[in-house]
Amino acid sequence: MEQGTELERLAAGVPCPGFDHGDHTADVLVIAKGRTIEELFEQAALGVYEIITDTGSVRPRVRIEVEESGIDVYNLLYRWVEALLFYTDSEGLVFSLFRVCKVWEEGGEWRIKSVVWGERFDPEIHEHRTIVKAMTYAQMEIRRLSDSCWAATFVPDI
Repeated sequence: MEQGTELERLAAGVPCPGFDHGDHTADVLVIAKGRTIEELFEQAALGVYEIITDTGSVRPRVRIEVEESGIDVYNLLYRWVEALLFYTDSEGLVFSLFRVCKVWEEGGEWRIKSVVWGERFDPEIHEHRTIVKAMTYAQMEIRRLSDSCWAATFVPDI
């Protein structure tokens, strides 16, 4: 009998769509699932921002269009989350709503077009959890598990 991959094992208890956080020695493992690759990216970002604060308290007051490209789907996820964290670091924004309009491969490059909503972090309103310093490739895996579900794991640097 063939053993499942680590991603399949970790994703087994996560609904599709959805996300969860897994145990990791020093950081937080994000496990994300989506019915499409676009929904997977949305859940991955939500998983990152739930490390930072309770996204349920973040109102969609600021709208930002985010477009990125990468050499492969792994690099695209990395660069997209880094772009979101740039707004957190430079403008103090936290996000709670992620709409990935399209993820596609074109001319050997992967691209994403998205819109995100959030607001400036306010300690009177938002719970301060853990600072996410950067995205990493640590334990990053992205796979289509079935016709109706994609899954990813990764460990952002906290």
